[in-house]
Amino acid sequence: MYKKILAGLGGAIALNLVHEIIRKNFDNVPEVNKVGEEALNKALETIDLKISDQDQLYAATLAGDVLSNGIYYATTATSGFNIASGLAAGLGAVMLPQKMGLDDSPVAETNQKKIMIVGYYLFGAIVTKLIYDKIK
Repeated sequence: MYKKILAGLGGAIALNLVHEIIRKNFDNVPEVNKVGEEALNKALETIDLKISDQDQLYAATLAGDVLSNGIYYATTATSGFNIASGLAAGLGAVMLPQKMGLDDSPVAETNQKKIMIVGYYLFGAIVTKLIYDKIK
């Protein structure tokens, strides 16, 4: 099981590295971090908390993203359904924010953003499977 977890974390880190490199160097690209930050503060509001410091909010969101995606990939992308796993996660990242009452424009404003987000999650799933196949 620990090998699946390591592979899942590797895929999640790869996903976030691609997202951050592209986000910081190009315009009109997805900013899934903004959706995550909004979601985190919305969840914290239920217990009367809010992270107002932008650096702390970013760090907490990134840590939660890597952890949650790592667990997701460890349980789904290490099997024979790794491509479906990545596609499902990417489609969820595009379609779920609005249904959750979040601003979906950072990820779904344009077709380019939607396609890129799906590609990021697909990339993470593929990296997970590659890592898992090497270490199992």
